[in-house]
This record gives sequence, structure tokens and C-alpha cells, in this order.
Amino acid sequence: MKAITRASMGVLAVAVLIIVVAFPAAVAQSPAPAPVPAPTSDGTAIDQGIAYVLMLVALALTYIMH
Repeated sequence: MKAITRASMGVLAVAVLIIVVAFPAAVAQSPAPAPVPAPTSDGTAIDQGIAYVLMLVALALTYIMH
């Protein structure tokens, strides 16, 4: 079995130090996910439009029947 030299331990220590310092920096610089855009229509405007049309039809029928 080959003995581990002081130089190889130094190289290993430097490599570990570089990885430990570089890895959190790489994770910290990742961009945040974009926020979800607001819905353009949730159906409320469509429901309100249908309600207005039905109300106008009811008013028109009331006016015609009277």
C-alpha cells in the first residue's frame, strides 16, 4: 500500500477548499423563479356579461308584455 504524502494531502485539501467555497457561491447566484402571472380572466367578467345580457332581455320582455 502506497503511503499518502504530505503533498498529496495538501492538493486534496486545496481541492476540497475550492469546492466548498465555489459550490455555495454557484447556488447563491442561481436566478429566482419568475412569479406566476396573474390570470387575465378568471371567468368573473364573462359571468357578469351574461348576467347583464339576461337582465336586459328580462327588461325588454317586461316592456313588451306590458
